[in-house]
Amino acid sequence: MILRLQQGLLNEGVRASLSQLCRWFEVPRRTVYYKPTKAAPKVDEQLAVPIKAMIEENPSFGYRTVAYLLGMNKNTVQRIFQIKGWQVRKRPVGMRPRIQALPSVAKGPNERWATDLCRIWTGRDGWASLALVIDCYTRELLGWQLSRTGKASTAASALEQALIARFGTLGKVPESFLLRSDNGLVFTSRYFTALVKSYGMHQEFITPHCPQQNGMVERVIRSLKEQCVHRHRFESLQHASRVIGDWIGFYNHRRPHQALNMKTPAEAFALAA
Repeated sequence: MILRLQQGLLNEGVRASLSQLCRWFEVPRRTVYYKPTKAAPKVDEQLAVPIKAMIEENPSFGYRTVAYLLGMNKNTVQRIFQIKGWQVRKRPVGMRPRIQALPSVAKGPNERWATDLCRIWTGRDGWASLALVIDCYTRELLGWQLSRTGKASTAASALEQALIARFGTLGKVPESFLLRSDNGLVFTSRYFTALVKSYGMHQEFITPHCPQQNGMVERVIRSLKEQCVHRHRFESLQHASRVIGDWIGFYNHRRPHQALNMKTPAEAFALAA
């Protein structure tokens, strides 16, 4: 800028040295004379093109997921993300007090499941409630139900769908089987608690106002909204059900998971079975 200004003054017949201009504008002279010695990093466009295509299709994918799906080195993909400015910066959350409690994890399949409800806008059918059931070991979405009402029957349908998907029946489950949820009216209702008990499952509830204790299902709800719900404008409940069902199939069978050593939930269950 200083050099352009000096040239402009010379064109108008005014002479001013660089030192004078730097003093007037309070710019260090070393800034004017500085010349970068290192060339800007270059990117192999043959590698960048498929990466760009994938993140345009799935904007919420991180560099590890992209690298795994494309069969590339994750460090190379991360470098391209940084140079191209494609890496999303997370907002700092600061320090927040957390109580000491058991996280929603398990040491094997069918040891602990987690369930929760969220709200989905379905266009002309208005707001709907989506109930999800996840295996806390394989992170597989076993059951889900989308309905216009957020009653206990919605959560019960998702649970029964999960039981059929995993065991092929609605009979008794193995002993010490835990189902984790929050303290909402749906999960503490007489209908739902009686249904859980009838299938031989034991309910456990998180500490009130501590959703991090049910973090497994809370995180998958966030992924569902970022990668599916927020990217579509649903016209009806039927339309939303079809799209969400397709995404859950993709999540279970095609989407690698870093916590599962880049295996899909279905692959993790097959290895553990």
